[in-house]
Amino acid sequence: MTLYASGHGWELHAGDSLERILDLPRGHFDALITDPPYSSGGFTRGDRAQSPGTKYLTSTSGNHDATAHFQGDNRDQRAFLLWSSIWLSRGLAVCRPGAIVGVWTDWRQLPTMTDAMQVGGWQWRGIGHWVKTSSRPQKGRFAAAVEYLVWGSAGAMDNAGTGNGVCAPGAYFEAAQVLESSPQERVHMTQKPDKACEWSLGVVPAGGVVLDPFAGSGSTGVAALRMGLRFVGIEAEPAYLEIAAARLRDAEREVAGRLPGLAMPQQRNLFGADEGGA
Repeated sequence: MTLYASGHGWELHAGDSLERILDLPRGHFDALITDPPYSSGGFTRGDRAQSPGTKYLTSTSGNHDATAHFQGDNRDQRAFLLWSSIWLSRGLAVCRPGAIVGVWTDWRQLPTMTDAMQVGGWQWRGIGHWVKTSSRPQKGRFAAAVEYLVWGSAGAMDNAGTGNGVCAPGAYFEAAQVLESSPQERVHMTQKPDKACEWSLGVVPAGGVVLDPFAGSGSTGVAALRMGLRFVGIEAEPAYLEIAAARLRDAEREVAGRLPGLAMPQQRNLFGADEGGA
């Protein structure tokens, strides 16, 4: 396991999530909450093959040079379904029975992601909505003002003993998209607002361990620490590893003294040798 950085209640690992998930202890995580590359931004293969900056950044998005690009966002529909099914299946193996899964997606990939979740072995349970009330209008069209959180569980959920006792709202309303009012603070081109990330963690058990295989700038981890949850993230892009580690350290200081420690148990790797968690 390539441990990049860690602190009290969190770890950040470097590498491709398809490989790194295999290193994690089985049955250890209470939730898998993530915002993977959508491979979206158009209707054709040529549209998806454009760089993330071309697809997702606009003239109002702030300094383009301030956000690093990322890989894996140009798969066609079949490849996206297969790839998502693989990492969701591997994520299921490291989560405990009844664990929560929540995956962000947009309207183009919503049907594919609901399929991928089920192919990956999870029980699909519903769709949450992030309503962006400041979305850019387009005359003659319905505004593309919603992103989605496809959620489910690792098998059956015990209503009496699973979750944090809260009925989380099915939608989160945000007056502005990611830091549009303060573009200089934007550190990832597809960054979710902190409050939207906290909403996505709304039914994770108190004190639980959250896995994010596509940690990006660490927004899910920051939200998790602020909510008293523990966090393990995986990220492939070196620039975002540095950003995420800094943000997680800041969040750790913010919640100092209120966060349980993170213990990664011993596990057995694919070749049969005992291996201690990072």
